[in-house]
Amino acid sequence: MTQRRRMGRFGETAAAAYLERQGYTVRERNWRCATGELDLVLEHAGQLVFVEVRTRRGTTHGTPEESVTARKRERLIALAYAYLQANDVDDQMPWRIDVIALELDSAGRMARINHLMNAVEEV
Repeated sequence: MTQRRRMGRFGETAAAAYLERQGYTVRERNWRCATGELDLVLEHAGQLVFVEVRTRRGTTHGTPEESVTARKRERLIALAYAYLQANDVDDQMPWRIDVIALELDSAGRMARINHLMNAVEEV
């Protein structure tokens, strides 16, 4: 496993633990389909929550939040619909797409976590 992949897995594990402490229930991790992969699928307060986890070490190449491009947002929306269809989710169940941004310090420890609710919305 590459260092980048290890950092991504660390971020996903940290994000899942953070959200569970906030009362979220993890439904899926790394759900895959032909369109791509959803990092986390959770439930919270009767709502389905799709979470994109972005982990960065330092901000030389921008913040984790800035790494969610317009193209990535479009893909996340397509993935959410693919998940809803593949899992026969009730049409009445509300859902949203959040982003968890994590910054690691030079030693690889979490320096900052930012939960952006409704970070990706359809236009």
